[in-house]
Amino acid sequence: MADKKVALNAMDKIVSLAKRRGFIFPGSEIYGGLAGFWDWGPLGVELKNNIKREWWKSMVYEKDDVVGLDAAIIMNPEVWKASGHTEAFTDPLVECKICHKRFRADHKDKLEEHEKEHDKKVEWTKAKTFNLLTEVYLGVIEPKQKTYLRGEITQGVFVNFQNVLASSRIKIPFGIAQIGKAFRNEITPGNFTYRSREFEQMELEFFIKPDEKEGKKVFENWKKERLAWYVSLGMTKDKLRFREHAPDERAHYAKFAQDIEYEAPFGWSEFEGIHHRGDWDLGRHKLIYKDEETGEEYTPWVIETSGGVDRTALFFLLDAYHEDTDRIVLKLHPKLAPYKVAVFPLLANKPELVKKARGIFDQLRFSFHSTWDERGNIGKRYFSQDEIGTPWCITVDFETLENDTVTIRDRDTMKQERVAVDKVSDYLQNKLQ
Repeated sequence: MADKKVALNAMDKIVSLAKRRGFIFPGSEIYGGLAGFWDWGPLGVELKNNIKREWWKSMVYEKDDVVGLDAAIIMNPEVWKASGHTEAFTDPLVECKICHKRFRADHKDKLEEHEKEHDKKVEWTKAKTFNLLTEVYLGVIEPKQKTYLRGEITQGVFVNFQNVLASSRIKIPFGIAQIGKAFRNEITPGNFTYRSREFEQMELEFFIKPDEKEGKKVFENWKKERLAWYVSLGMTKDKLRFREHAPDERAHYAKFAQDIEYEAPFGWSEFEGIHHRGDWDLGRHKLIYKDEETGEEYTPWVIETSGGVDRTALFFLLDAYHEDTDRIVLKLHPKLAPYKVAVFPLLANKPELVKKARGIFDQLRFSFHSTWDERGNIGKRYFSQDEIGTPWCITVDFETLENDTVTIRDRDTMKQERVAVDKVSDYLQNKLQ
């Protein structure tokens, strides 16, 4: 029980920091908010953009056999019929006969918590299936056309399969990468941004020839690469694990599937899935591949990596959070940190220091996302930057005016070193690399 309280307390601290420092705000908060929707603030949007940038670099720019795509959020409803989502994308739902609140029937802990609110006198309705697709209506004349906000970004790749082949001349094996918003009418959103109704996904659909041995090999290769990517960006390896889906919990399209899970304060939780989708999707959409060299035609298999941007950002925040005596430090990897460097004049009331510091700041900001801070004493400025994860702080002092050097302080070690002003850019670039 004590460990659980400590874990939940850690979550409370992240929620508090996220709002206080401008990472994450409740959606439409001035009107009471809306469950399952979150707004990413000035620092949060930078963190998310950095995660997406590093993912795209790793998955597209560093690969010879992957291209990118950005498909529409709303598609012809026939797409969702063909994919099986209108019939299989469902959760079991029960309703409390006392207050008429609804819960997922398979979330036993939530049901028990609710029963305590009514002194265990609750009667539940029989479970009914509940489709997670969010309906949307188009047009100005009744009856309007009913379609859906996409419940996953994947289908946009499959319906563009032939377009990508025709326009890029790429050959199997190859992948199509995409980052984009998806929407699910979750019954019980919760655990901060972990389970939301609007979220972003970063996915790769990798197409291969139908072959059992090749399918297993590619599946295992992507498992290793995706886990290594999170570790390379600073996530604690011991807090990561794979969990294989049991046959009765696999998605309707999966031959087999495994999740990458993070040990969050609310328990081990998945934030990326590696799925062997077989030929389900292309087969349902009646799409085939023709090998131009051999003339062979077949329906390719698909190995998918599907990660949540919002969940990934949350887990990077949780993993980076440290309390060090009297300071809070977000030890984010420099590539993910919202600001790479902060520039200070030692004293804000000395024009010569402010002018020199401002000149350095203006030079750096074009190469590194930088921030300017002249509030309060230098110690408070350091601690403020520690809390938002800024890796390096540059202080312009009176020695700077004498020999054109500055002090650069490291966030994690708090060590300081003097660096010539004309070498600062190279210094930071080397650190980032």
